[in-house]
Amino acid sequence: MIRLDARNSLIIAFCLLAIALLLYIPKIYLTNNIYYVSKDVNKLYAHYISLKEENRFLAQQLEDMKFKNQIVDSLIIKSLEEKK
Repeated sequence: MIRLDARNSLIIAFCLLAIALLLYIPKIYLTNNIYYVSKDVNKLYAHYISLKEENRFLAQQLEDMKFKNQIVDSLIIKSLEEKK
């Protein structure tokens, strides 16, 4: 049986502290790592959403320009046919 004097109590306390640190340091590291990765993912997702909206806006502008170009082309062709 272990005798609990001051020296043995101190050794047991340090051993328990070392075991607790060995168990909790990886958990703390992983939790912090997950937090920072999720921050990066959220930032990238927000950037993705804004780029998606910008793409939608640019596609609409392109469609408008194509439509306007078709109308102008048809008006030019019609005016050239009338001159003949």
